[in-house]
Amino acid sequence: MKTEKVKKFFTSKAGRSVVIISAVLLIGLAVYLNYRWFYDPIGAIGYGDNNMADNKDDSAKANGEGSGEEEKNYFTATALTRSQSRDEAIEVLKLVTESAEASEEAKAEAAAQISKIAVDIQNEANIETLVKAKGYEECVAVIADGGVTVIVKADSLQASQAAQIFSIVYETTGISPEKVSVVTK
Repeated sequence: MKTEKVKKFFTSKAGRSVVIISAVLLIGLAVYLNYRWFYDPIGAIGYGDNNMADNKDDSAKANGEGSGEEEKNYFTATALTRSQSRDEAIEVLKLVTESAEASEEAKAEAAAQISKIAVDIQNEANIETLVKAKGYEECVAVIADGGVTVIVKADSLQASQAAQIFSIVYETTGISPEKVSVVTK
């Protein structure tokens, strides 16, 4: 009896809408939390500029050891985390596109979101390549919520260097500089 009610709910238009909206909200939440935990330049959740930097060994810092390797690990871990969250989002969206119960409108929206994620991945890779070509050893770009965060390995940036990065982002994505954040690590 209960399985019939559940089946009836998920085959109804309202049930499909609830499932699709829930999936989209979960994807949005995953992207938002990923950004806040790993890319937030202000560190608004209390972990400094990211939650990995506070795990450094004090003796290694005092001796000046390991900082280069830890910096490289930060960029590698950040890129890996970004990739994993995108893969999870794409997997959920693929489930919607392959679902027999999903409406054609929901399938089209999920396919459009998959395409947008693919474009964002390509744009991030292009930004990273171009910024590295300007002489930065490490770079990670993150496109989320209509903005871009670019993290570069540098002690500090001069205004002209930041302007170069803003220009690269604008030429690659069309996103205006006021929606771009450049962070040094």
